[in-house]
Amino acid sequence: QVQLVESGGGSVQSGGSLRLSCAASGYPVSLCSMGWFRQDPRKEREGVAVIVRDGGTRTADSVKGRFTISRDNAKNTLDLQMNSLKPEDTAMYYCALIRSRLSWWSLFSPTAYPDWGQGTQVTVSA
Repeated sequence: QVQLVESGGGSVQSGGSLRLSCAASGYPVSLCSMGWFRQDPRKEREGVAVIVRDGGTRTADSVKGRFTISRDNAKNTLDLQMNSLKPEDTAMYYCALIRSRLSWWSLFSPTAYPDWGQGTQVTVSA
């Protein structure tokens, strides 16, 4: 059974940085695709960044150049380095895992993922 546990959220001022981590158990992160998603209570959950089995990554246009997704196969963790944070980045951040191979487009859809963490809150003040 896959279990995902996020950590690293917090409150920062605009322009600050945070590093989120997602500890995975029950399945190797090196053998699947994983993504970071976020959700503001007033909006739908949106894909932020994804990484696939061969290590390729993609980020959403809204965070391109500021956020970087990576994984540590030895620790079985997924990370999200967030720099130059903006108030509009405020949301609950979730990591998700899928074992199937999908297109990049599909990997940014929350409905593609069967396994989710509980989320970690990120709050950016102006």
